[in-house]
Amino acid sequence: MLRNALPLIFLLSAQFVSAQAPPPAALAQIKETEIKKDVYDMCDPYYRGRSAGTVDELNGAVWLEEKFRAMGIKPLGDKGSYFQFFNLWRNELSDRSTISLNGKTLTLWKEAAVAQLAHVNMEAPVVFLGDALNIDTTVDVKGKVVALVANGKGINMDVSLPTWRYSRSVYSRYGLPLVRKGAVAVIFIADDTAEWAWDDAVENFKRGSYDIDGGPNVRVNTTVPVIWLRKGMQQQIQTSASIRMNLMVSQYTYPSVNVIGMIPGTDPKLKNEYVLYSSHIDAHGVRNPVNGDSIYYGADDNASVTAAILASARAFLKQPSKRSILIVIHGAEERGLLGSRYYAAHPTVPINSIVTVLNGDMIGRNHPDSATILGVKAPHKNSSDLVKMAMDANNEGPKFILDSTWDDVRHVEGWYFRSDHLPYARLGIPALMYTTLLHPDYHTPMDNPQNINYPKLRKMAEWMYRTGWKAANSPVAPRKEPGFKLER
Repeated sequence: MLRNALPLIFLLSAQFVSAQAPPPAALAQIKETEIKKDVYDMCDPYYRGRSAGTVDELNGAVWLEEKFRAMGIKPLGDKGSYFQFFNLWRNELSDRSTISLNGKTLTLWKEAAVAQLAHVNMEAPVVFLGDALNIDTTVDVKGKVVALVANGKGINMDVSLPTWRYSRSVYSRYGLPLVRKGAVAVIFIADDTAEWAWDDAVENFKRGSYDIDGGPNVRVNTTVPVIWLRKGMQQQIQTSASIRMNLMVSQYTYPSVNVIGMIPGTDPKLKNEYVLYSSHIDAHGVRNPVNGDSIYYGADDNASVTAAILASARAFLKQPSKRSILIVIHGAEERGLLGSRYYAAHPTVPINSIVTVLNGDMIGRNHPDSATILGVKAPHKNSSDLVKMAMDANNEGPKFILDSTWDDVRHVEGWYFRSDHLPYARLGIPALMYTTLLHPDYHTPMDNPQNINYPKLRKMAEWMYRTGWKAANSPVAPRKEPGFKLER
């Protein structure tokens, strides 16, 4: 069901051909053997998939701290440490919540699932609207509980994680307009697709919502509840049905953490500016099993990038650049870019001293000669200077064939908005995201160390390093694109 990873190929580097520059002397520090070991270590079953806001993520952060210290990377977290802790707020459905249909209590998560949280205690008749594709738009739904049968016609399922995203797409298309008309609760009866996706969808519903202080999900008070019922329950709801919902949302905080280190620059003036390398610690933890394995290791997403950045760090330690290198391995990326949002708002260096952000997300899979970066096409491009550096670095080194289509505003994945460069780009800091694109093992237990293409991962690490070397030694930092403004 995954969109073809390479629908259209463009050799973008041909647009930026420049004279071959000699490779940095420390390039040999980027070694496949060390990259492979770091990926395997980070994905050890001991860390149980490093789910954000759990001790497993914190243990992964301690592993990184030990790597930084052993390598000689200087701490640049809080109070002289490598750590920057922040509170991760979680809202989840209390296990005391109940849903009854026509007087019969439904088993939560088996017969009924809560897709959108709300504090609700109500009993009300259900207005059945029929098939979502053919609902009567003239029906007054204000103040009413409405029910409809899900219909996926016209919803693009040629996307990553269709079992995770289908329910959201159905709600956006059919449920949200009803809420805007005043419905106080929306009930969907599963169609064949929703039934097929039930187990994966429920795993996400159970986790609720996450945020950091100041975010829209910190408090859940007036949200309209969205309920899913299993396929076949239409008969119980289409005539004179009533529902009783007593939904209680539990809210509590977890610690999450960014791991931050620095390699000082050599230039008396430029060392006060920073090239930031960005990855994330967390993956998706322990979930419903696939092929007998329930650990979602996150080898490509995102141990691959973390290992590549450690390899770049070894090179910069061997041969320091004029500007300083700032390494931020963010926590809670999978919960909504929470670690990068936090660091962008609470940087441990002056925010205007960060002149470049080189972020990566999934750089170790797919065809050995293909890759891309996001942030090279308007309106995502916020620095032509930085784009040219990256293209020159590719042309001088790995010579990947680059697919530009994923950077298009019309691309169904909208991936530019789903990784840790985004909070920095929103501040106008020149930023790019390196990737080798999605694959069917994305967010599954099959995203494991055995399935990484390590020769390709070494080449990606080299590309990120070469780009950073250029940005960190350029007499003038990459300039911001005049009038840069994202589409959303």
